[in-house]
Amino acid sequence: MIALLGSILAVTVRAGTSLVYAAVGEIYTERSGILNLGLEGMMIMGAVSAFAAAYRTGSTWAGVATGIIVGGLLASIHAFLTITLRADQTVSGLALTIFGSGLASFLGQRLGPDGSPLVGLIGPKFGKLEIPGLSSIPVLGKALFAQDLLVYAMYLLVPIAWFYLRRTRPGLHLRAVGESPQAADALGVNVTATRYLYTILGGMLAGLGGAHLSLAYTPGWTEGMTAGRGWIAVALVIFATWDPLRAVVGAVLFGGINAVQFRMQAAGTTIPAAFLGMLPYAFTILVLVIITWWEAFSKRVGAPAALGLPYAREEKG
Repeated sequence: MIALLGSILAVTVRAGTSLVYAAVGEIYTERSGILNLGLEGMMIMGAVSAFAAAYRTGSTWAGVATGIIVGGLLASIHAFLTITLRADQTVSGLALTIFGSGLASFLGQRLGPDGSPLVGLIGPKFGKLEIPGLSSIPVLGKALFAQDLLVYAMYLLVPIAWFYLRRTRPGLHLRAVGESPQAADALGVNVTATRYLYTILGGMLAGLGGAHLSLAYTPGWTEGMTAGRGWIAVALVIFATWDPLRAVVGAVLFGGINAVQFRMQAAGTTIPAAFLGMLPYAFTILVLVIITWWEAFSKRVGAPAALGLPYAREEKG
């Protein structure tokens, strides 16, 4: 029983890692006042490009770097459209999701050897790395300290992201831009540069989340492998009330439901596989409904006041 619990916890952590990367990136983007609904496209492009680069170079780190760069490039398109051209942020994000998903499917059919599909190919992957001493802790040891390097990097990212956002001057500037870009501008903060920086950073983290999927969680490439995780990450931002630490809780909840449904299928349950497959998403919707009701009831709304609103600096006559 203990071994089973440890196994479920281990899968929970691995399943939630890509969500944490994407959600933390989206928190920073939205804190600057930019809504990015293109996470799904960025994650799947990060996944296909990371696997293709790792397969061709034989280096997982080359794959990670490629996934990060591709995610950042897609985010820069969103930044240009929404910040410079002041296009509708919702439309731009949805367009990038459609574009990214279609392009990933196209590239997945052609980036293999001699233009063959990537599906079915075996490339380098991040293996489990046990931390001596900590990995021997009962139940939690194997779950938390016998993971791949990208999981360990996630352990570092979350507290650093929280500290930067809450306890540093640049983090204060970021929050000010998201709350009142006019006031931040009056105080000398470059609103345009800030929004560009954190929109691109959010895309880079989404690409990293996609790279974790294809290089560690389920090594390899299959079409549609993100399976809506980009949308789940957007939902987690609301669940987390724009706080990196709370995003981990939401990712663990999703990962836990995901792990349980896989175990139930492996055990040969009579519950239809399609029903089990939808459980993580149904659970996420339920949690969102509850947390939204609670936030409204307690009158603690965490959304940045300028989220989704374009900003144009007023020129003094």
